[in-house]
Amino acid sequence: MIRTVTRTIGLLALGLALAAPASAQPVQSLHLGVGVFSPRGFDSRVEGDVLVENLTTFEPLLFRIEDFRNANVLGEWQLAFGDRVEVAAGVGYYSESVPSVYRELIDQDGTEITQDLKLRIVPITGVVRFMPFGRASDIQPYVGAGIGAFNWRYTESGEFVDTFDFTIFEDRFVASGTDFGPVVLGGVRIPLGGDIYGLTLEYRYQIAEGETGGFDNGFLADAIDLSGGNFNVGFLIRF
Repeated sequence: MIRTVTRTIGLLALGLALAAPASAQPVQSLHLGVGVFSPRGFDSRVEGDVLVENLTTFEPLLFRIEDFRNANVLGEWQLAFGDRVEVAAGVGYYSESVPSVYRELIDQDGTEITQDLKLRIVPITGVVRFMPFGRASDIQPYVGAGIGAFNWRYTESGEFVDTFDFTIFEDRFVASGTDFGPVVLGGVRIPLGGDIYGLTLEYRYQIAEGETGGFDNGFLADAIDLSGGNFNVGFLIRF
């Protein structure tokens, strides 16, 4: 499913890029943003997601998917072709560590059995933006689409319970990889005192999933859902 959506978004992005005038000289700009990444919710995550499995297993952990919401940063280099089409390459960074405990188990001394669940995502994206009213308007809404390579790392560390004999042990399990998926976005750009500087408000949604290695790697499930939405406030400088 993700591969089909990725192919469709890629064809759309290519079509928008080809729609730019071939003779137009590109205008370069630097776009820097900061915002919040919100992962896909419990009910809509991919089948076999490790976070969902941690919450619903025989001895579940106690945390919330929403706890993984955290700040992200974004940097992009943009090329504008004509008045309505831009092509951009960018990189972002998101990381969050969520504490958890076993929902129904405690240690013999009455203390909680604690873990830390950490997810890091570094998206490297290529997108095409289309501005229906052009860059000459006072407020410049736009839509866009593209492809992302999502470098990620997921870690579970701390105390764990062996469900066969209920002994408690300390360990650290790590999975990482780079996986591809589509990105769709929409936003508005507000020029500041001319055509050189601008303020941007943008929402983008990414769809991707990685493989944890499952039981062979110490995890309860084979997948990690990397999908979610980013709301960013940015600053644009044209050259």
